[in-house]
Amino acid sequence: MKSLWRQTRSFPPAARLLMANQFAINLAFYMLMPYLAAHLSDGLGLAAWAVGLVLGVRNFSQQGMFLIGGTLADRFGYKAPIMAGCLLRTVGFGLLGWVDNLPALIAASAASGFAGALFNPAVRAYLAAEAGERRVDAFATFNVYYQAGMLLGPLIGLALLAADFRLVCTVAAAIFAVLTVLQARSLPVHRAKPADSAPENVMAQWRTVVTNRPFLLFATAMIGSYVLTFQVYLSLPLAATNALGSRGTWATSGLFVVSAVVAVVGQLRLTDWAKKRWSPSQALVRGLTAMGLAFLPLALTPTGAPTAVLTSLVAAVALLAVGSAVVYPFEMDTVVKLSGNRFVATHYGLYNTVAGLGITLGNLATGALWDLATRHNTLWLTWCMLTATGLACAASVAALARSGHLAEQRQPQLAPA
Repeated sequence: MKSLWRQTRSFPPAARLLMANQFAINLAFYMLMPYLAAHLSDGLGLAAWAVGLVLGVRNFSQQGMFLIGGTLADRFGYKAPIMAGCLLRTVGFGLLGWVDNLPALIAASAASGFAGALFNPAVRAYLAAEAGERRVDAFATFNVYYQAGMLLGPLIGLALLAADFRLVCTVAAAIFAVLTVLQARSLPVHRAKPADSAPENVMAQWRTVVTNRPFLLFATAMIGSYVLTFQVYLSLPLAATNALGSRGTWATSGLFVVSAVVAVVGQLRLTDWAKKRWSPSQALVRGLTAMGLAFLPLALTPTGAPTAVLTSLVAAVALLAVGSAVVYPFEMDTVVKLSGNRFVATHYGLYNTVAGLGITLGNLATGALWDLATRHNTLWLTWCMLTATGLACAASVAALARSGHLAEQRQPQLAPA
């Protein structure tokens, strides 16, 4: 904790506030979201398709709108979208606990999702601007706060859930309300430098980003990493349930704790270790390789041995978390480099949209493969394919580095309006 505190204090006040904000954002989000589906189905009695619709609207309104959020941040400054996002989520989370009809729930879910699309790219672009040459260290520290919120949120939510789901929503909304006020009072206004100002035509701004070939290649190459990271929510819980039956729910909760603890405890050490030994591209490649290899123990573990499966699951989650911790700060820094330090929030917005689309397609493929492997008693096939995904992702990034596509870009000229 002392090293985290020293590292945090070494950054400007605005960067420190952004880190604290992200901790609170994740705390409130994960306090509520893990229990929303059960509330909709058991508490409100909605059909499964309606539950899926509400959750799907939230995901789409966030993943599909990241580009809009990033564009607004680059055109109007970073503070306004951050505040608007927190205020919108205050309303959305508050409504989720107090409305019981489907149209209102869909509206609340859409508001909650779009809120994330507003503040997510703006926060990262603001942090990158405040950190300057220390972007890698800043994003490493940021990720500690990010993961700490993910760790504590579900635990606090579970405690509040013992009273009432509406209390969970009210407290989560109150946290976002406090964040809105705090940022209004304490977060400095940050606008793009004159040399980086947005063109009058939004389409010209977007063309500048979507014609940035090195950036698009990198975003595409990194899709696999997001598919692998999401397995903590998909294939790993399925494996726990498959091996442990009713105890699989508790095992899944434990896996989330392991993942978050590894990131919180190890992030700063891993980043410092990687910086001293590897170039940024080497850190990316080796971190991605570790993420792919995380699934290999499961491929070698007999499915009929619950203790062995549980051990392999813990090993997989731990190695996946280590690989992710190595990758994340260098990944975020690479996006800034490839943007030429121009329209950074828009680049982050498109990057997140590409990642979200990749996660959706990857989940469909992983789920279909899991069903096929389950029917034929060949679950090792799923784990081998996930390992291959990680190795392919690492190989793609290595190829981009060798060809010079990951080098810092010069300021591009504006695309014609």
